[in-house]
Amino acid sequence: MSTTDETALTLPLDALHRELGGRMVPFAGYAMPVQFEGIMAEHSWTRESAGLFDVSHMGQLEFRGQDIAAALESLMPGDFLALRENRMRYSLLLDDNGGIIDDLMVTNRGDHFYVVVNGATKHGDIAHIAARLADGVSLVHRTDLALLALQGPKAVDALARVAGEVSTLVFMKAGAFRIEDVDVWVSRSGYTGEDGFEISVPAEHVEAVARALLAQPEVKPIGLGARDSLRLEAGLPLYGHDLSTASTPIEADLGFAISKRRKAEGGFPGAERVLGQLLNGAPVKRIGLRIEGKLPAREGAEIFAGTEKVGIVTSGGFAPTVGAPIAMGFVSTGHTADGTALEIDVRGRRIAAVAAPMPFVPHRYVRQGGQ
Repeated sequence: MSTTDETALTLPLDALHRELGGRMVPFAGYAMPVQFEGIMAEHSWTRESAGLFDVSHMGQLEFRGQDIAAALESLMPGDFLALRENRMRYSLLLDDNGGIIDDLMVTNRGDHFYVVVNGATKHGDIAHIAARLADGVSLVHRTDLALLALQGPKAVDALARVAGEVSTLVFMKAGAFRIEDVDVWVSRSGYTGEDGFEISVPAEHVEAVARALLAQPEVKPIGLGARDSLRLEAGLPLYGHDLSTASTPIEADLGFAISKRRKAEGGFPGAERVLGQLLNGAPVKRIGLRIEGKLPAREGAEIFAGTEKVGIVTSGGFAPTVGAPIAMGFVSTGHTADGTALEIDVRGRRIAAVAAPMPFVPHRYVRQGGQ
């Protein structure tokens, strides 16, 4: 579809974004706020306090029926049979060659499974899954739900005032709560590297929930610009840029998403290729790049080792917390070791870079107990 602002779909919070001064841009077929106060300020606020993101463009799917975990395991490399109730797991939807169709979050809700997929890929994901889903399992796209992300070290303080005992959740755990007398589903998870929560709420009530959160002194609205810089500092890939069907989980440095049992048993799409790379190595690997100077390297910039082209940048920009430009990209495995000196061609100019571990900014997830 056309992605001009005039023809883009609107999110349930569109009017609120505009009321708050959001600068709207087309993204994944929707009109979405790229910034409110400014990207740098919003980035810093999220790192120091709590930022509220509207991520209602993402797809929220429910799977019901018999042997749901096994049905999902036929499509992804996660161990869902062992996934306990109200626990969630990062996973990957793979094609028959082990290429990444999408990355997503899977939650066991007891009587059904709940999956959140990327907004730009959700319709393709649904079609792919529906064509391969085992008999006896149904898939429902919950278009009646909105999704908010509250991220930052003070997110728990703000959310606890309006949603009760959310501090009892640990990283990658979820549960049912109430905000403004509205039933919501809350997970302790996110896409910034910070502690935080994602909140699924009926679209008809999302404005009331959003306003209740924004009324907390720790919370400000945050746009797509800061969301991108925050996830880049956290070393988190963005589908369509750092991930695609051209890369496998091993090449994308996401081998952790393949559980121990699945590594032993296989049985997921592209398992032969993926497990072969796990055993013998992959030809390329997604790595972090620290860049000398102040000139950022953007997506598509070529990476060199001497005169040899060895890779390509997939995401890059200035990192406010780091105070310097950073990037990530795919590089030939002979040049991926931390500290390897490289160069990046930025508009015809070679700039020095070094292979660096990710994340660039330490993650601050709450893994054990409340706070």
